[in-house]
Amino acid sequence: MPGTPPSEKHVPEILAPAGDRQAFLAALAAGADAVYCGLKHFSARMEAENFSLAEMADLTRLAHSKGRRVLVAMNTLVKPGDLAAAGRLVDQLQRHVQPDGLIVQDLGLLTLAGQCGFSGELHLSTLACVTPPIGLNTAARLGVRQVVLPRELHLDEIKQMAAACPPEMHLEVFVHGALCYAVSGRCYWSSYMGGKSGLRGRCVQPCRRRYVQEGRRGGFFSCQDLSLDVLVKTLLDIPQVRTWKIEGRKKSAHYVFYTVTAYRLLRDEAASTRSRREAAALLEMALGRPGSHAGFLPQRRYIPLAPDSHLGSGMLAGHVPKDAKTPFIRPRVPLLPGDLLRLGTEDQPWHRIIRVTRPLPKGGRFDLAQGPGKTFGKNTSTSLKKDTQNNPDKHHGARQGMKPRAALPPPGTPVWLIDRREPELQRLLRQLEQEATEIASGRGSSPIPASAFHPVSSDTIAPPIRSLVMRVSRRPLRREKSTTRAMWLDPKFLEHMTEATCRELCWWLPPVIWPEEEQLWIDALCRVRGAGATLFVCNAPWQAGLFEALPTMQSTHLRKATPAIRLWAGPFCNTANALALEQLALLGFAGAVVSPELDDEAFLDLPQNAPLPLGIVTAGFWPLCVSRWQAEELEVDTPVVSPKEEVAWVRKYGADLWAYPDWSLDLRHHLPRLESAGYRLFVELEEKFPAGLTQRPRTSSFNWNLRLV
Repeated sequence: MPGTPPSEKHVPEILAPAGDRQAFLAALAAGADAVYCGLKHFSARMEAENFSLAEMADLTRLAHSKGRRVLVAMNTLVKPGDLAAAGRLVDQLQRHVQPDGLIVQDLGLLTLAGQCGFSGELHLSTLACVTPPIGLNTAARLGVRQVVLPRELHLDEIKQMAAACPPEMHLEVFVHGALCYAVSGRCYWSSYMGGKSGLRGRCVQPCRRRYVQEGRRGGFFSCQDLSLDVLVKTLLDIPQVRTWKIEGRKKSAHYVFYTVTAYRLLRDEAASTRSRREAAALLEMALGRPGSHAGFLPQRRYIPLAPDSHLGSGMLAGHVPKDAKTPFIRPRVPLLPGDLLRLGTEDQPWHRIIRVTRPLPKGGRFDLAQGPGKTFGKNTSTSLKKDTQNNPDKHHGARQGMKPRAALPPPGTPVWLIDRREPELQRLLRQLEQEATEIASGRGSSPIPASAFHPVSSDTIAPPIRSLVMRVSRRPLRREKSTTRAMWLDPKFLEHMTEATCRELCWWLPPVIWPEEEQLWIDALCRVRGAGATLFVCNAPWQAGLFEALPTMQSTHLRKATPAIRLWAGPFCNTANALALEQLALLGFAGAVVSPELDDEAFLDLPQNAPLPLGIVTAGFWPLCVSRWQAEELEVDTPVVSPKEEVAWVRKYGADLWAYPDWSLDLRHHLPRLESAGYRLFVELEEKFPAGLTQRPRTSSFNWNLRLV
């Protein structure tokens, strides 16, 4: 900062991803200040290799010996039956690994960490979706020390969050890596289509597919990578931003080394033009997807969607010549043994991952046709399994086994270099591996002892309430004796509503309230609260903070003090266990609508120890996701069709785009079992179906009949 002595200058830490051992060592070799990684369970990147407890213990000691921090991501949704296992894992981490922090999204893990006496920091994952600035105070009340901000925030919004940041709290900002189309923590696409929950680390990335809309085919939901590169210098002036985060726990050691090295240059030599050029070259060599600044610059907000562009990872190595009788390329760069090449794109029949087995100079001939010495698809070696880190290509290769596809690539097919094995990096990794081995030998061969930890639940039992059906709409519905009327709060529509209607309705807040909108929503709440409204549903726990900003109200109709507010946690709070409910109770919530992702076993188990009354979404259109970005080519209220003939449609509400499947959720035939289990609020979500699109006769039971892994 101008005028600040060098010794007092704000220097954010660079936090590197590590999905396997080689990537962890690469982060240290590149000079990362901290590394974040996951264990074999409870990680939101379950497709990464991840770490055992013993391996994590050794690598953490190695990092600490070099003055680096280690954060463990346990950032998944925790089902009722998972609490004991998750608690034992936290207990073992505390006793035998002692990482510097836990990254969590589930509020129940905050309770488990406290019960285990965890001594590190507690960080909220971006999956927790902390967006209103006032919500940072709410998070601080739960003992959170650092919040990972959503990737959709622009610079002015980051500054708003920083200005609202409590003194004891820090912020973490993504500076590089893959972007999800959906707002983190607001995507149910993979789960709704087949039980692979992104909130549980199992996302199969349906957004990366190419869809068809009105005859046009494109990647309408597939994002470019985020790459702030030189723009990170603007974050140096925000002292609350303690951490620059690089995404990529499914990426290779090569990627980790080059991205960390680049951002170290951009941080430490921000004023140097030469360093900026060097950093740009390093980021190009990292072999990620095409990158953009996304919406980071408020005055030049860019939508990181290019439906007609190639958005696979890697550097173009060459094309199959047009006159080739058998497919080959002449690579634009030298190829090294162990390098990985990707042939074509995932939706093409000739797509495969090829491992280079011998050195090849630039311009040499590399044959792609099957023959001796060629490796097609994914072989059975562990090393290649670890090598194939670039998503979604990795998943496709995994499906191929050892069998090559029969189809050969046509002339003009691109071939991409997606991972490198440069000798210098391998030498650095071998040196660190030797140090890690010495640490492991000093620890001995004894395994990490089992934990006897068992979580303690509150003795508080939810007070009895009468059962009711709540119908939630976008506009006021007619009164029905058998239902409670509710409406999504819409600041722009309030001027058309009478005070009496405002008073009678239950008001639902949206799944995301962006920092730049915070005052708009506070004003809207003031209006309905002033009309006498008392019942509100928050769709993020942090939205409870908005009500603390409301002045003491008097109803203009009743001319007396308005009755007290009752807050319920909505389904987008992703509540899935009794300990999370305890945290909601601490924040003042009177009840909770549980996560709709759960399976029948979890649904029926949850009310047994619930300290709050529970609700459940039983019918209506549940969104596949909520996004801040809309491709210019994508039409709203118009069907888009996936390669598997799944039909969806999108609609704009406020600043966000909601994507819906063309078949609705329906659990109403399970109502007797749910009511017997203890549920009292049954929510039906009304959504006007697009004109000209025929609703399918079938309905979905979501994950009711599945086992949500």
